[in-house]
Amino acid sequence: YRDLHTFELQAPTRLIEWARESRVCVAGYGQSDGNEILQLIPPPTLLTKETQGLCPERDFKVECGGFSERPVYSLKYVPDTSLLVTSGPPDSSLQVWQVSAEDSDVIKSVSSIATENGTGQSWAKIATISARAPWVLHGSRLDRVQITEVESRKNVYTAASGGSEELGGLAFLDCNTLLLCCATGRLCLADVRQPQSLVEAGSVPSAPCSEQWCMGTRHGAQGSEPSSQPVARLSSRGLLTLTDLRKTSEFLALAKARVPSPGSEFLCVSWAPALEGCLAISGFDGTVHVYDTQSWDSSGREAEPIFVHKGHAFGGAGGSGDPPLVTVHTWHLQKPRTLLSAASDGSLHVWDWVQPCGKC
Repeated sequence: YRDLHTFELQAPTRLIEWARESRVCVAGYGQSDGNEILQLIPPPTLLTKETQGLCPERDFKVECGGFSERPVYSLKYVPDTSLLVTSGPPDSSLQVWQVSAEDSDVIKSVSSIATENGTGQSWAKIATISARAPWVLHGSRLDRVQITEVESRKNVYTAASGGSEELGGLAFLDCNTLLLCCATGRLCLADVRQPQSLVEAGSVPSAPCSEQWCMGTRHGAQGSEPSSQPVARLSSRGLLTLTDLRKTSEFLALAKARVPSPGSEFLCVSWAPALEGCLAISGFDGTVHVYDTQSWDSSGREAEPIFVHKGHAFGGAGGSGDPPLVTVHTWHLQKPRTLLSAASDGSLHVWDWVQPCGKC
């Protein structure tokens, strides 16, 4: 490691979200009432774009917080606002939160967004954007995807019905284009300007019906076409596919991650924003694996990670007595090899590995 920071939270943590002014938001997913939502100030060394030397203050600080009566399974900061949107059981409704002003340390609930036929549906996947107005894209199934204006709670888009498959993830590619990933691995593209248009954008290799998939999208350089950026999909067996949305009839690359056992509901794959061709995966055990995909082909052979973060695995057992499980990870927005990860034992780690010679 080049650097490692740790912070212990009071409960199992599922979310890490970068907010305004490089703040970090986290939330708990326990089943009891009173799940914390916290906004943390990172250590000073993480607030600068350049790597600094020794810093006397190495810990996170709690800036403000609140409590959710329901488990928080998804959390997104709404760009250019002081709002957070969360979702979690027992239904697919959303909760909207106001992050406190400078004179208060409270994150308070300000409204909720109900969904049509939301009762009985699983919790909603969410994505946010503020290109036109503060919007949230949300849904638990392919035929329940919609966009809601966060502040007015007005529905501005409902996707055409493309089946009732459970969603494994969704994302804004830009202010008009949406990408939906079914839990079966099927990709679909939608256009806000054409509500009745839902186009299949990629299938997956032959896989067991019980296999679950998630996706990670990559944002390219300013002015680049969103469709030119590859989409990564990760299965619960550790299969990784890279897809070019401009040519979905074939895979850019296909590889197998070295995983100890099938993944959990916490599957996570994400592209590095400042490293060409690098991605990270987690959700199989107490580790985070980082891969350089630039040498991958379509053979599907086992890929060798360039770095494995094992800090959570050695941090002690979770609340159930089982070894901790990494529940989520995310990349630092400016520091190329810096990641944040959280685990089921409440541990929050920030780490930066030493660059291997000749690697990303």
